[in-house]
Amino acid sequence: MNQTQQSNASVDSLILNLQKKIKFWHYAIGFHLNLLTYLGKSRDYVFSNIFSHNRWLESESVSGPGSTLEQTAFIRKMLPLLLKELNVKSVLDAPCGDFYWMKEVELDLDEYWGGDIVPDLITEIKQKYANKKRNFITLDIVADQLPTVDLIFCRDCFVHLPFKDIITAIKNFKTSGSTYLLTTTYPGGVQKNKDIIIGNWRAIDLQLSPFNFSPPIKVINEQTTESGDLPEKSLGLWKLADIPL
Repeated sequence: MNQTQQSNASVDSLILNLQKKIKFWHYAIGFHLNLLTYLGKSRDYVFSNIFSHNRWLESESVSGPGSTLEQTAFIRKMLPLLLKELNVKSVLDAPCGDFYWMKEVELDLDEYWGGDIVPDLITEIKQKYANKKRNFITLDIVADQLPTVDLIFCRDCFVHLPFKDIITAIKNFKTSGSTYLLTTTYPGGVQKNKDIIIGNWRAIDLQLSPFNFSPPIKVINEQTTESGDLPEKSLGLWKLADIPL
């Protein structure tokens, strides 16, 4: 590569980074203005509104920038290996969102349950992707009865919920009689967990108060490069019976 080519490549890289930053700040400002309309609203209202208006401003997946093929590349490789290692044959994926990236994962399962609180989203993906082993249901993980499975997969959900909803959801997971929980956590990424309103976002470390989980059995760092996210973003694995709630 000659000097001119190197210079052009540097300019292209600079423009790309600038475009990413502009997109992030456009999203952040607009989304935080929308949060004002979510005060006092129910979970189903908030997340249905986010879906119907594409509030996360991601053209590739309505589930948001963390659900693109680029941002899920590493976990799409690691998830089948983990399920095989644990001999997992049934999974509840909640929230499953638009099933955009999960449809690309080779899942050797007898039973997959995809659950989401947005009815229109479930109707849409059920028509596209449901089969004998793959079921999709409208589901509120905080309030609804859950199927009993080997593993509950709950990615990028608790980061959008207030403490009381997270704790109630985890208790609901435990009540289901399921074995494992694989969920988003940021080990060492935050000094203190912050409470939020439904639909907002912040990183959480499940080993800190008010959750106080023990160290996970396994941690998969997602290797995220998403603007505004933290490098500690991970999937933590716990046995539900060992979670002290």
